[in-house]
Amino acid sequence: MHIPTRISALPLFLPFRENSYTFSLLSSGIRKSSFSPHLQPGGRKLRRDFPKNMACGLDNKTGTALFRPATDAYAPEAVEALRAGKVIAVPTDTLYGFACDACSLEAVNRIYEIKGRKHTSPLAICVGDVSDIYRFAVTDHLPHGLLDSLLPGPVTVVLIRGDSSVLEQSLNPGFDSIGVRVPDNNFIRVIARGSGTALALTSANLSGQPSSVCIRDFENLWEHCAFVYDGGVLPSGRAGSTVVDLTTPHKYKILRPGSAKEETIAILEKHSLVESAAQ
Repeated sequence: MHIPTRISALPLFLPFRENSYTFSLLSSGIRKSSFSPHLQPGGRKLRRDFPKNMACGLDNKTGTALFRPATDAYAPEAVEALRAGKVIAVPTDTLYGFACDACSLEAVNRIYEIKGRKHTSPLAICVGDVSDIYRFAVTDHLPHGLLDSLLPGPVTVVLIRGDSSVLEQSLNPGFDSIGVRVPDNNFIRVIARGSGTALALTSANLSGQPSSVCIRDFENLWEHCAFVYDGGVLPSGRAGSTVVDLTTPHKYKILRPGSAKEETIAILEKHSLVESAAQ
């Protein structure tokens, strides 16, 4: 059953800088060029009397979100939305995120609009399995078994895209590298597999505001999503994934500590990688 609700305008301002692997990428010189920022949408907050059971939601014909539990039963619906160029909100093993087809320019631009984010901040991608990564990035230089040891898990690996990448060139133009995630979360992995491609993935919040560990944390952005999939309160806190640059053979560089820094470094060093000297 679809339950309509009214939307009232209520800007939300919180003094917090978004943690993103992209700020580290920019400072480490991986960027090739810069682009103009998108306009930031007005923050609009939904009424708080929405029912706690999010198995039903708002009328999609009005352009507002439909709510679903993040279970396999709703995965086909999520895949269809992605194939139609829609943006959906999903839980991961760290934070809630906005996801769309990484090869849909219109959908990717929509995510930038929703977040009020500049195009100089690239998006990471999510794939269903570690074995899918080679389709989108260069992995030949990595020690055997490294990616399987790191992933699935709360880690974003930054790799060179390379000429053989099947990623749409309109995704993160001006960047040679791409951040790749395989979250330890069954729902997002199922829909990534079902989509047959990579998903563009970024935290579900306005740029500069706190990351989201439950769907109510970003309720001011619900209306911009085709579906909001509720996985409950995520237990990992707001640190996000650990971001590690693996673009250089035999070396690594932690770009963001995130929630698994120590475990990540232990795995990297077990595979004989050494930390890149600070530049």
